[in-house]
Amino acid sequence: MFRFLVRRVTGALVILLIISAITFWLFYAVPRDPAMMSCGKNCTPENLAQIRQNLGIDKPIPVQYWLWLVGVFAGRDYSTWGYCDAPCLGYSFANNEPVFGTIMDRLPTTLSLAFGAAVVFLILGIGAGMIAALKQGQFLDKFASSASLLGSSLQIYFVGYIAMFFFVAQLGWLDQPQWTPLTDNPGAWFSGLLLPWLVLAIIFTANYTRMTRSQLVEQLSEDYVRTARAKGLSRSNVFFRFAWRGAMGPIVTVFGIDLGTLIGGAIITESTFSLPGIGRLAVKSVDQSDLPMLLGVTLLAAGAIVFANIIVDAVYALIDPRIRLA
Repeated sequence: MFRFLVRRVTGALVILLIISAITFWLFYAVPRDPAMMSCGKNCTPENLAQIRQNLGIDKPIPVQYWLWLVGVFAGRDYSTWGYCDAPCLGYSFANNEPVFGTIMDRLPTTLSLAFGAAVVFLILGIGAGMIAALKQGQFLDKFASSASLLGSSLQIYFVGYIAMFFFVAQLGWLDQPQWTPLTDNPGAWFSGLLLPWLVLAIIFTANYTRMTRSQLVEQLSEDYVRTARAKGLSRSNVFFRFAWRGAMGPIVTVFGIDLGTLIGGAIITESTFSLPGIGRLAVKSVDQSDLPMLLGVTLLAAGAIVFANIIVDAVYALIDPRIRLA
């Protein structure tokens, strides 16, 4: 297992290196000059050259990328802002703030949104899928399947605005979505994120309901499950000991990908509810042609997905002994 994890982590670092290089190159393929954007209306060639030197974009692109990469692991000395300790992702072109500090400030919002929504959609989606599989062909099965089909066709930005209109503005059942740090006020943290959790969970609940049902129905028809029934084992024992364990693998795999994507930034959800998370930061960075911030957010998103897959592979090996033997 240790050698497996070392290989996967090494491969993940190579992937992140390739992603950072591609992002760096694509930034310069866009015909927008961040120095020109910072220079203002009465810009002179001298001012433009000084701004480019201050931003560090007066050097060739390979040199810029190498200096940025060295700064990530060893720190970097900026003539304008001073020394930046490792991991140094540079300074924002837009507001001259350190990229790593800005991302760390936004990360708790995204983590709270991602893990809170994950708890909701796992409980609702897996629970509904289990009921549908146990009641296959009956009313509850048809109702859960229809509801999941409807839920998967909805969009977050549409459901979000409708939910805020009814549950916040009209009925007053829920508080206006806002971000409050958990350490400052746990009650305000929970009430401010409850509606985004529910709205974000609607889409994922539908997917997990359908996936859980299909996996369990397939497992319940396997020969080893029928053999367990023939031996006289109870229905609950057969369901949880054999069928459910066999169905967990694909669910865990998809959950790892979904959670990594959410940690990388739930862009639509954060924009809909005006939450100051990684997703909104990414949109703002693209709009302002802020390369250092864009690189930092891209690495965070890619790293979350890659390392979530590593954890999923390790959990998969614990669930299924055949993976360990392979």
